[in-house]
Amino acid sequence: MSAKRAALAKAAPSYAVEIVRMSLYDVGRSINLKKATELLPGSPGMRIMRRRDTPQSHMMPTPLCVDLRSGPQKTTFDDNVEGFSAMARIYDEGVISVVARLKLVASIEELHGIEERAVSSTIRNLDTYNDERYKIILEQLLPAISQDHYDTERMEKEDYTAFCFADVGMSPSDFLEANGKALTTLMSGEPWNASIHLSQVRKSMSNPYSYSENDLAIFDMDKCVIIDSERDYEDLLLITELANYQFLELRTLDRLLDRWLDEAEDDVNAFYNKVPRNVKSKRKRTIRSGALQRKLAVIQALRLDALFILENLENSSKIIGDYFLGSVYEHLCGIFNTAGWTRSVERRLDALQNVYEIVKGDKNERTMLVLEIVFIIVCIIPIIQFALG
Repeated sequence: MSAKRAALAKAAPSYAVEIVRMSLYDVGRSINLKKATELLPGSPGMRIMRRRDTPQSHMMPTPLCVDLRSGPQKTTFDDNVEGFSAMARIYDEGVISVVARLKLVASIEELHGIEERAVSSTIRNLDTYNDERYKIILEQLLPAISQDHYDTERMEKEDYTAFCFADVGMSPSDFLEANGKALTTLMSGEPWNASIHLSQVRKSMSNPYSYSENDLAIFDMDKCVIIDSERDYEDLLLITELANYQFLELRTLDRLLDRWLDEAEDDVNAFYNKVPRNVKSKRKRTIRSGALQRKLAVIQALRLDALFILENLENSSKIIGDYFLGSVYEHLCGIFNTAGWTRSVERRLDALQNVYEIVKGDKNERTMLVLEIVFIIVCIIPIIQFALG
């Protein structure tokens, strides 16, 4: 009996945790939410309480919210699972967000890699569940999606996981100090008890956010840990989703511009009568004036689209100011380096415009040269005929 008691004493403590798995998918240039409402049952808007010193001027996007599944699931493999729910948000900028929420009792060790573990007989894991629901929603929404200039063969995706702890039996700061290494490996995706350096633990635990003595949140690139005995963290989850939403849109736009720059290089090579890149045939191709004008028109439309996307990203969620949620949002944007991605997009936009402006200028100069030669010939021929006659 004493050995059994010792084993129980050494057992890792378990906590009531809600795992929130967010999967965001970029599906095109835009989604017509009015048409989407006719295709999917849902409610518009993203509700957030004016709490934690959040100002009245705070603005949030207004996606279409669709309830996917709710209530406790009795078919789960583990008795420690308390419930499962899921919802989707449809953003007009062409993003579908699927959020699965799993409530369970588990130790920190058991939380490692839990996104890939089976939940029930019908849910293999959270990642698979989100992907399957996304495909179903996408098929229903196709008539409402505009995919102008988008590469539909390659879909950009962003995943983020929040581990939301309820009562941890001590203050949040003490819990953080006692479990620093375990929480660091959890957020970084490393295995349990991985040989991680103390400097990495200090870095991960160095910037916690708390609004009261009973709550605390720490954030990383792909995961975050939220501690709140009252489970009052919906606003933090929404802010986290918005930061991922902006990050996804910037990455997608950057990749799209990268593809167009590659195509621009081929067009430049064709204009100057060179063999394009990555073309097996050595036959040179040319670009006609009409094709160049059409290309410039498309590039101008793409450039305007990109500028509108950047502007809409800034305006869709004006989370600006020295208040709690604003500080969390700025911190997440710093982790994702959204400022760097924005600069990259703006630089590629300018480069794309400059490339075609240069080609257009050279094309005009060549045309003028040909016209001048023709004019000279037309003027000289009568003189020669007169002299010979």
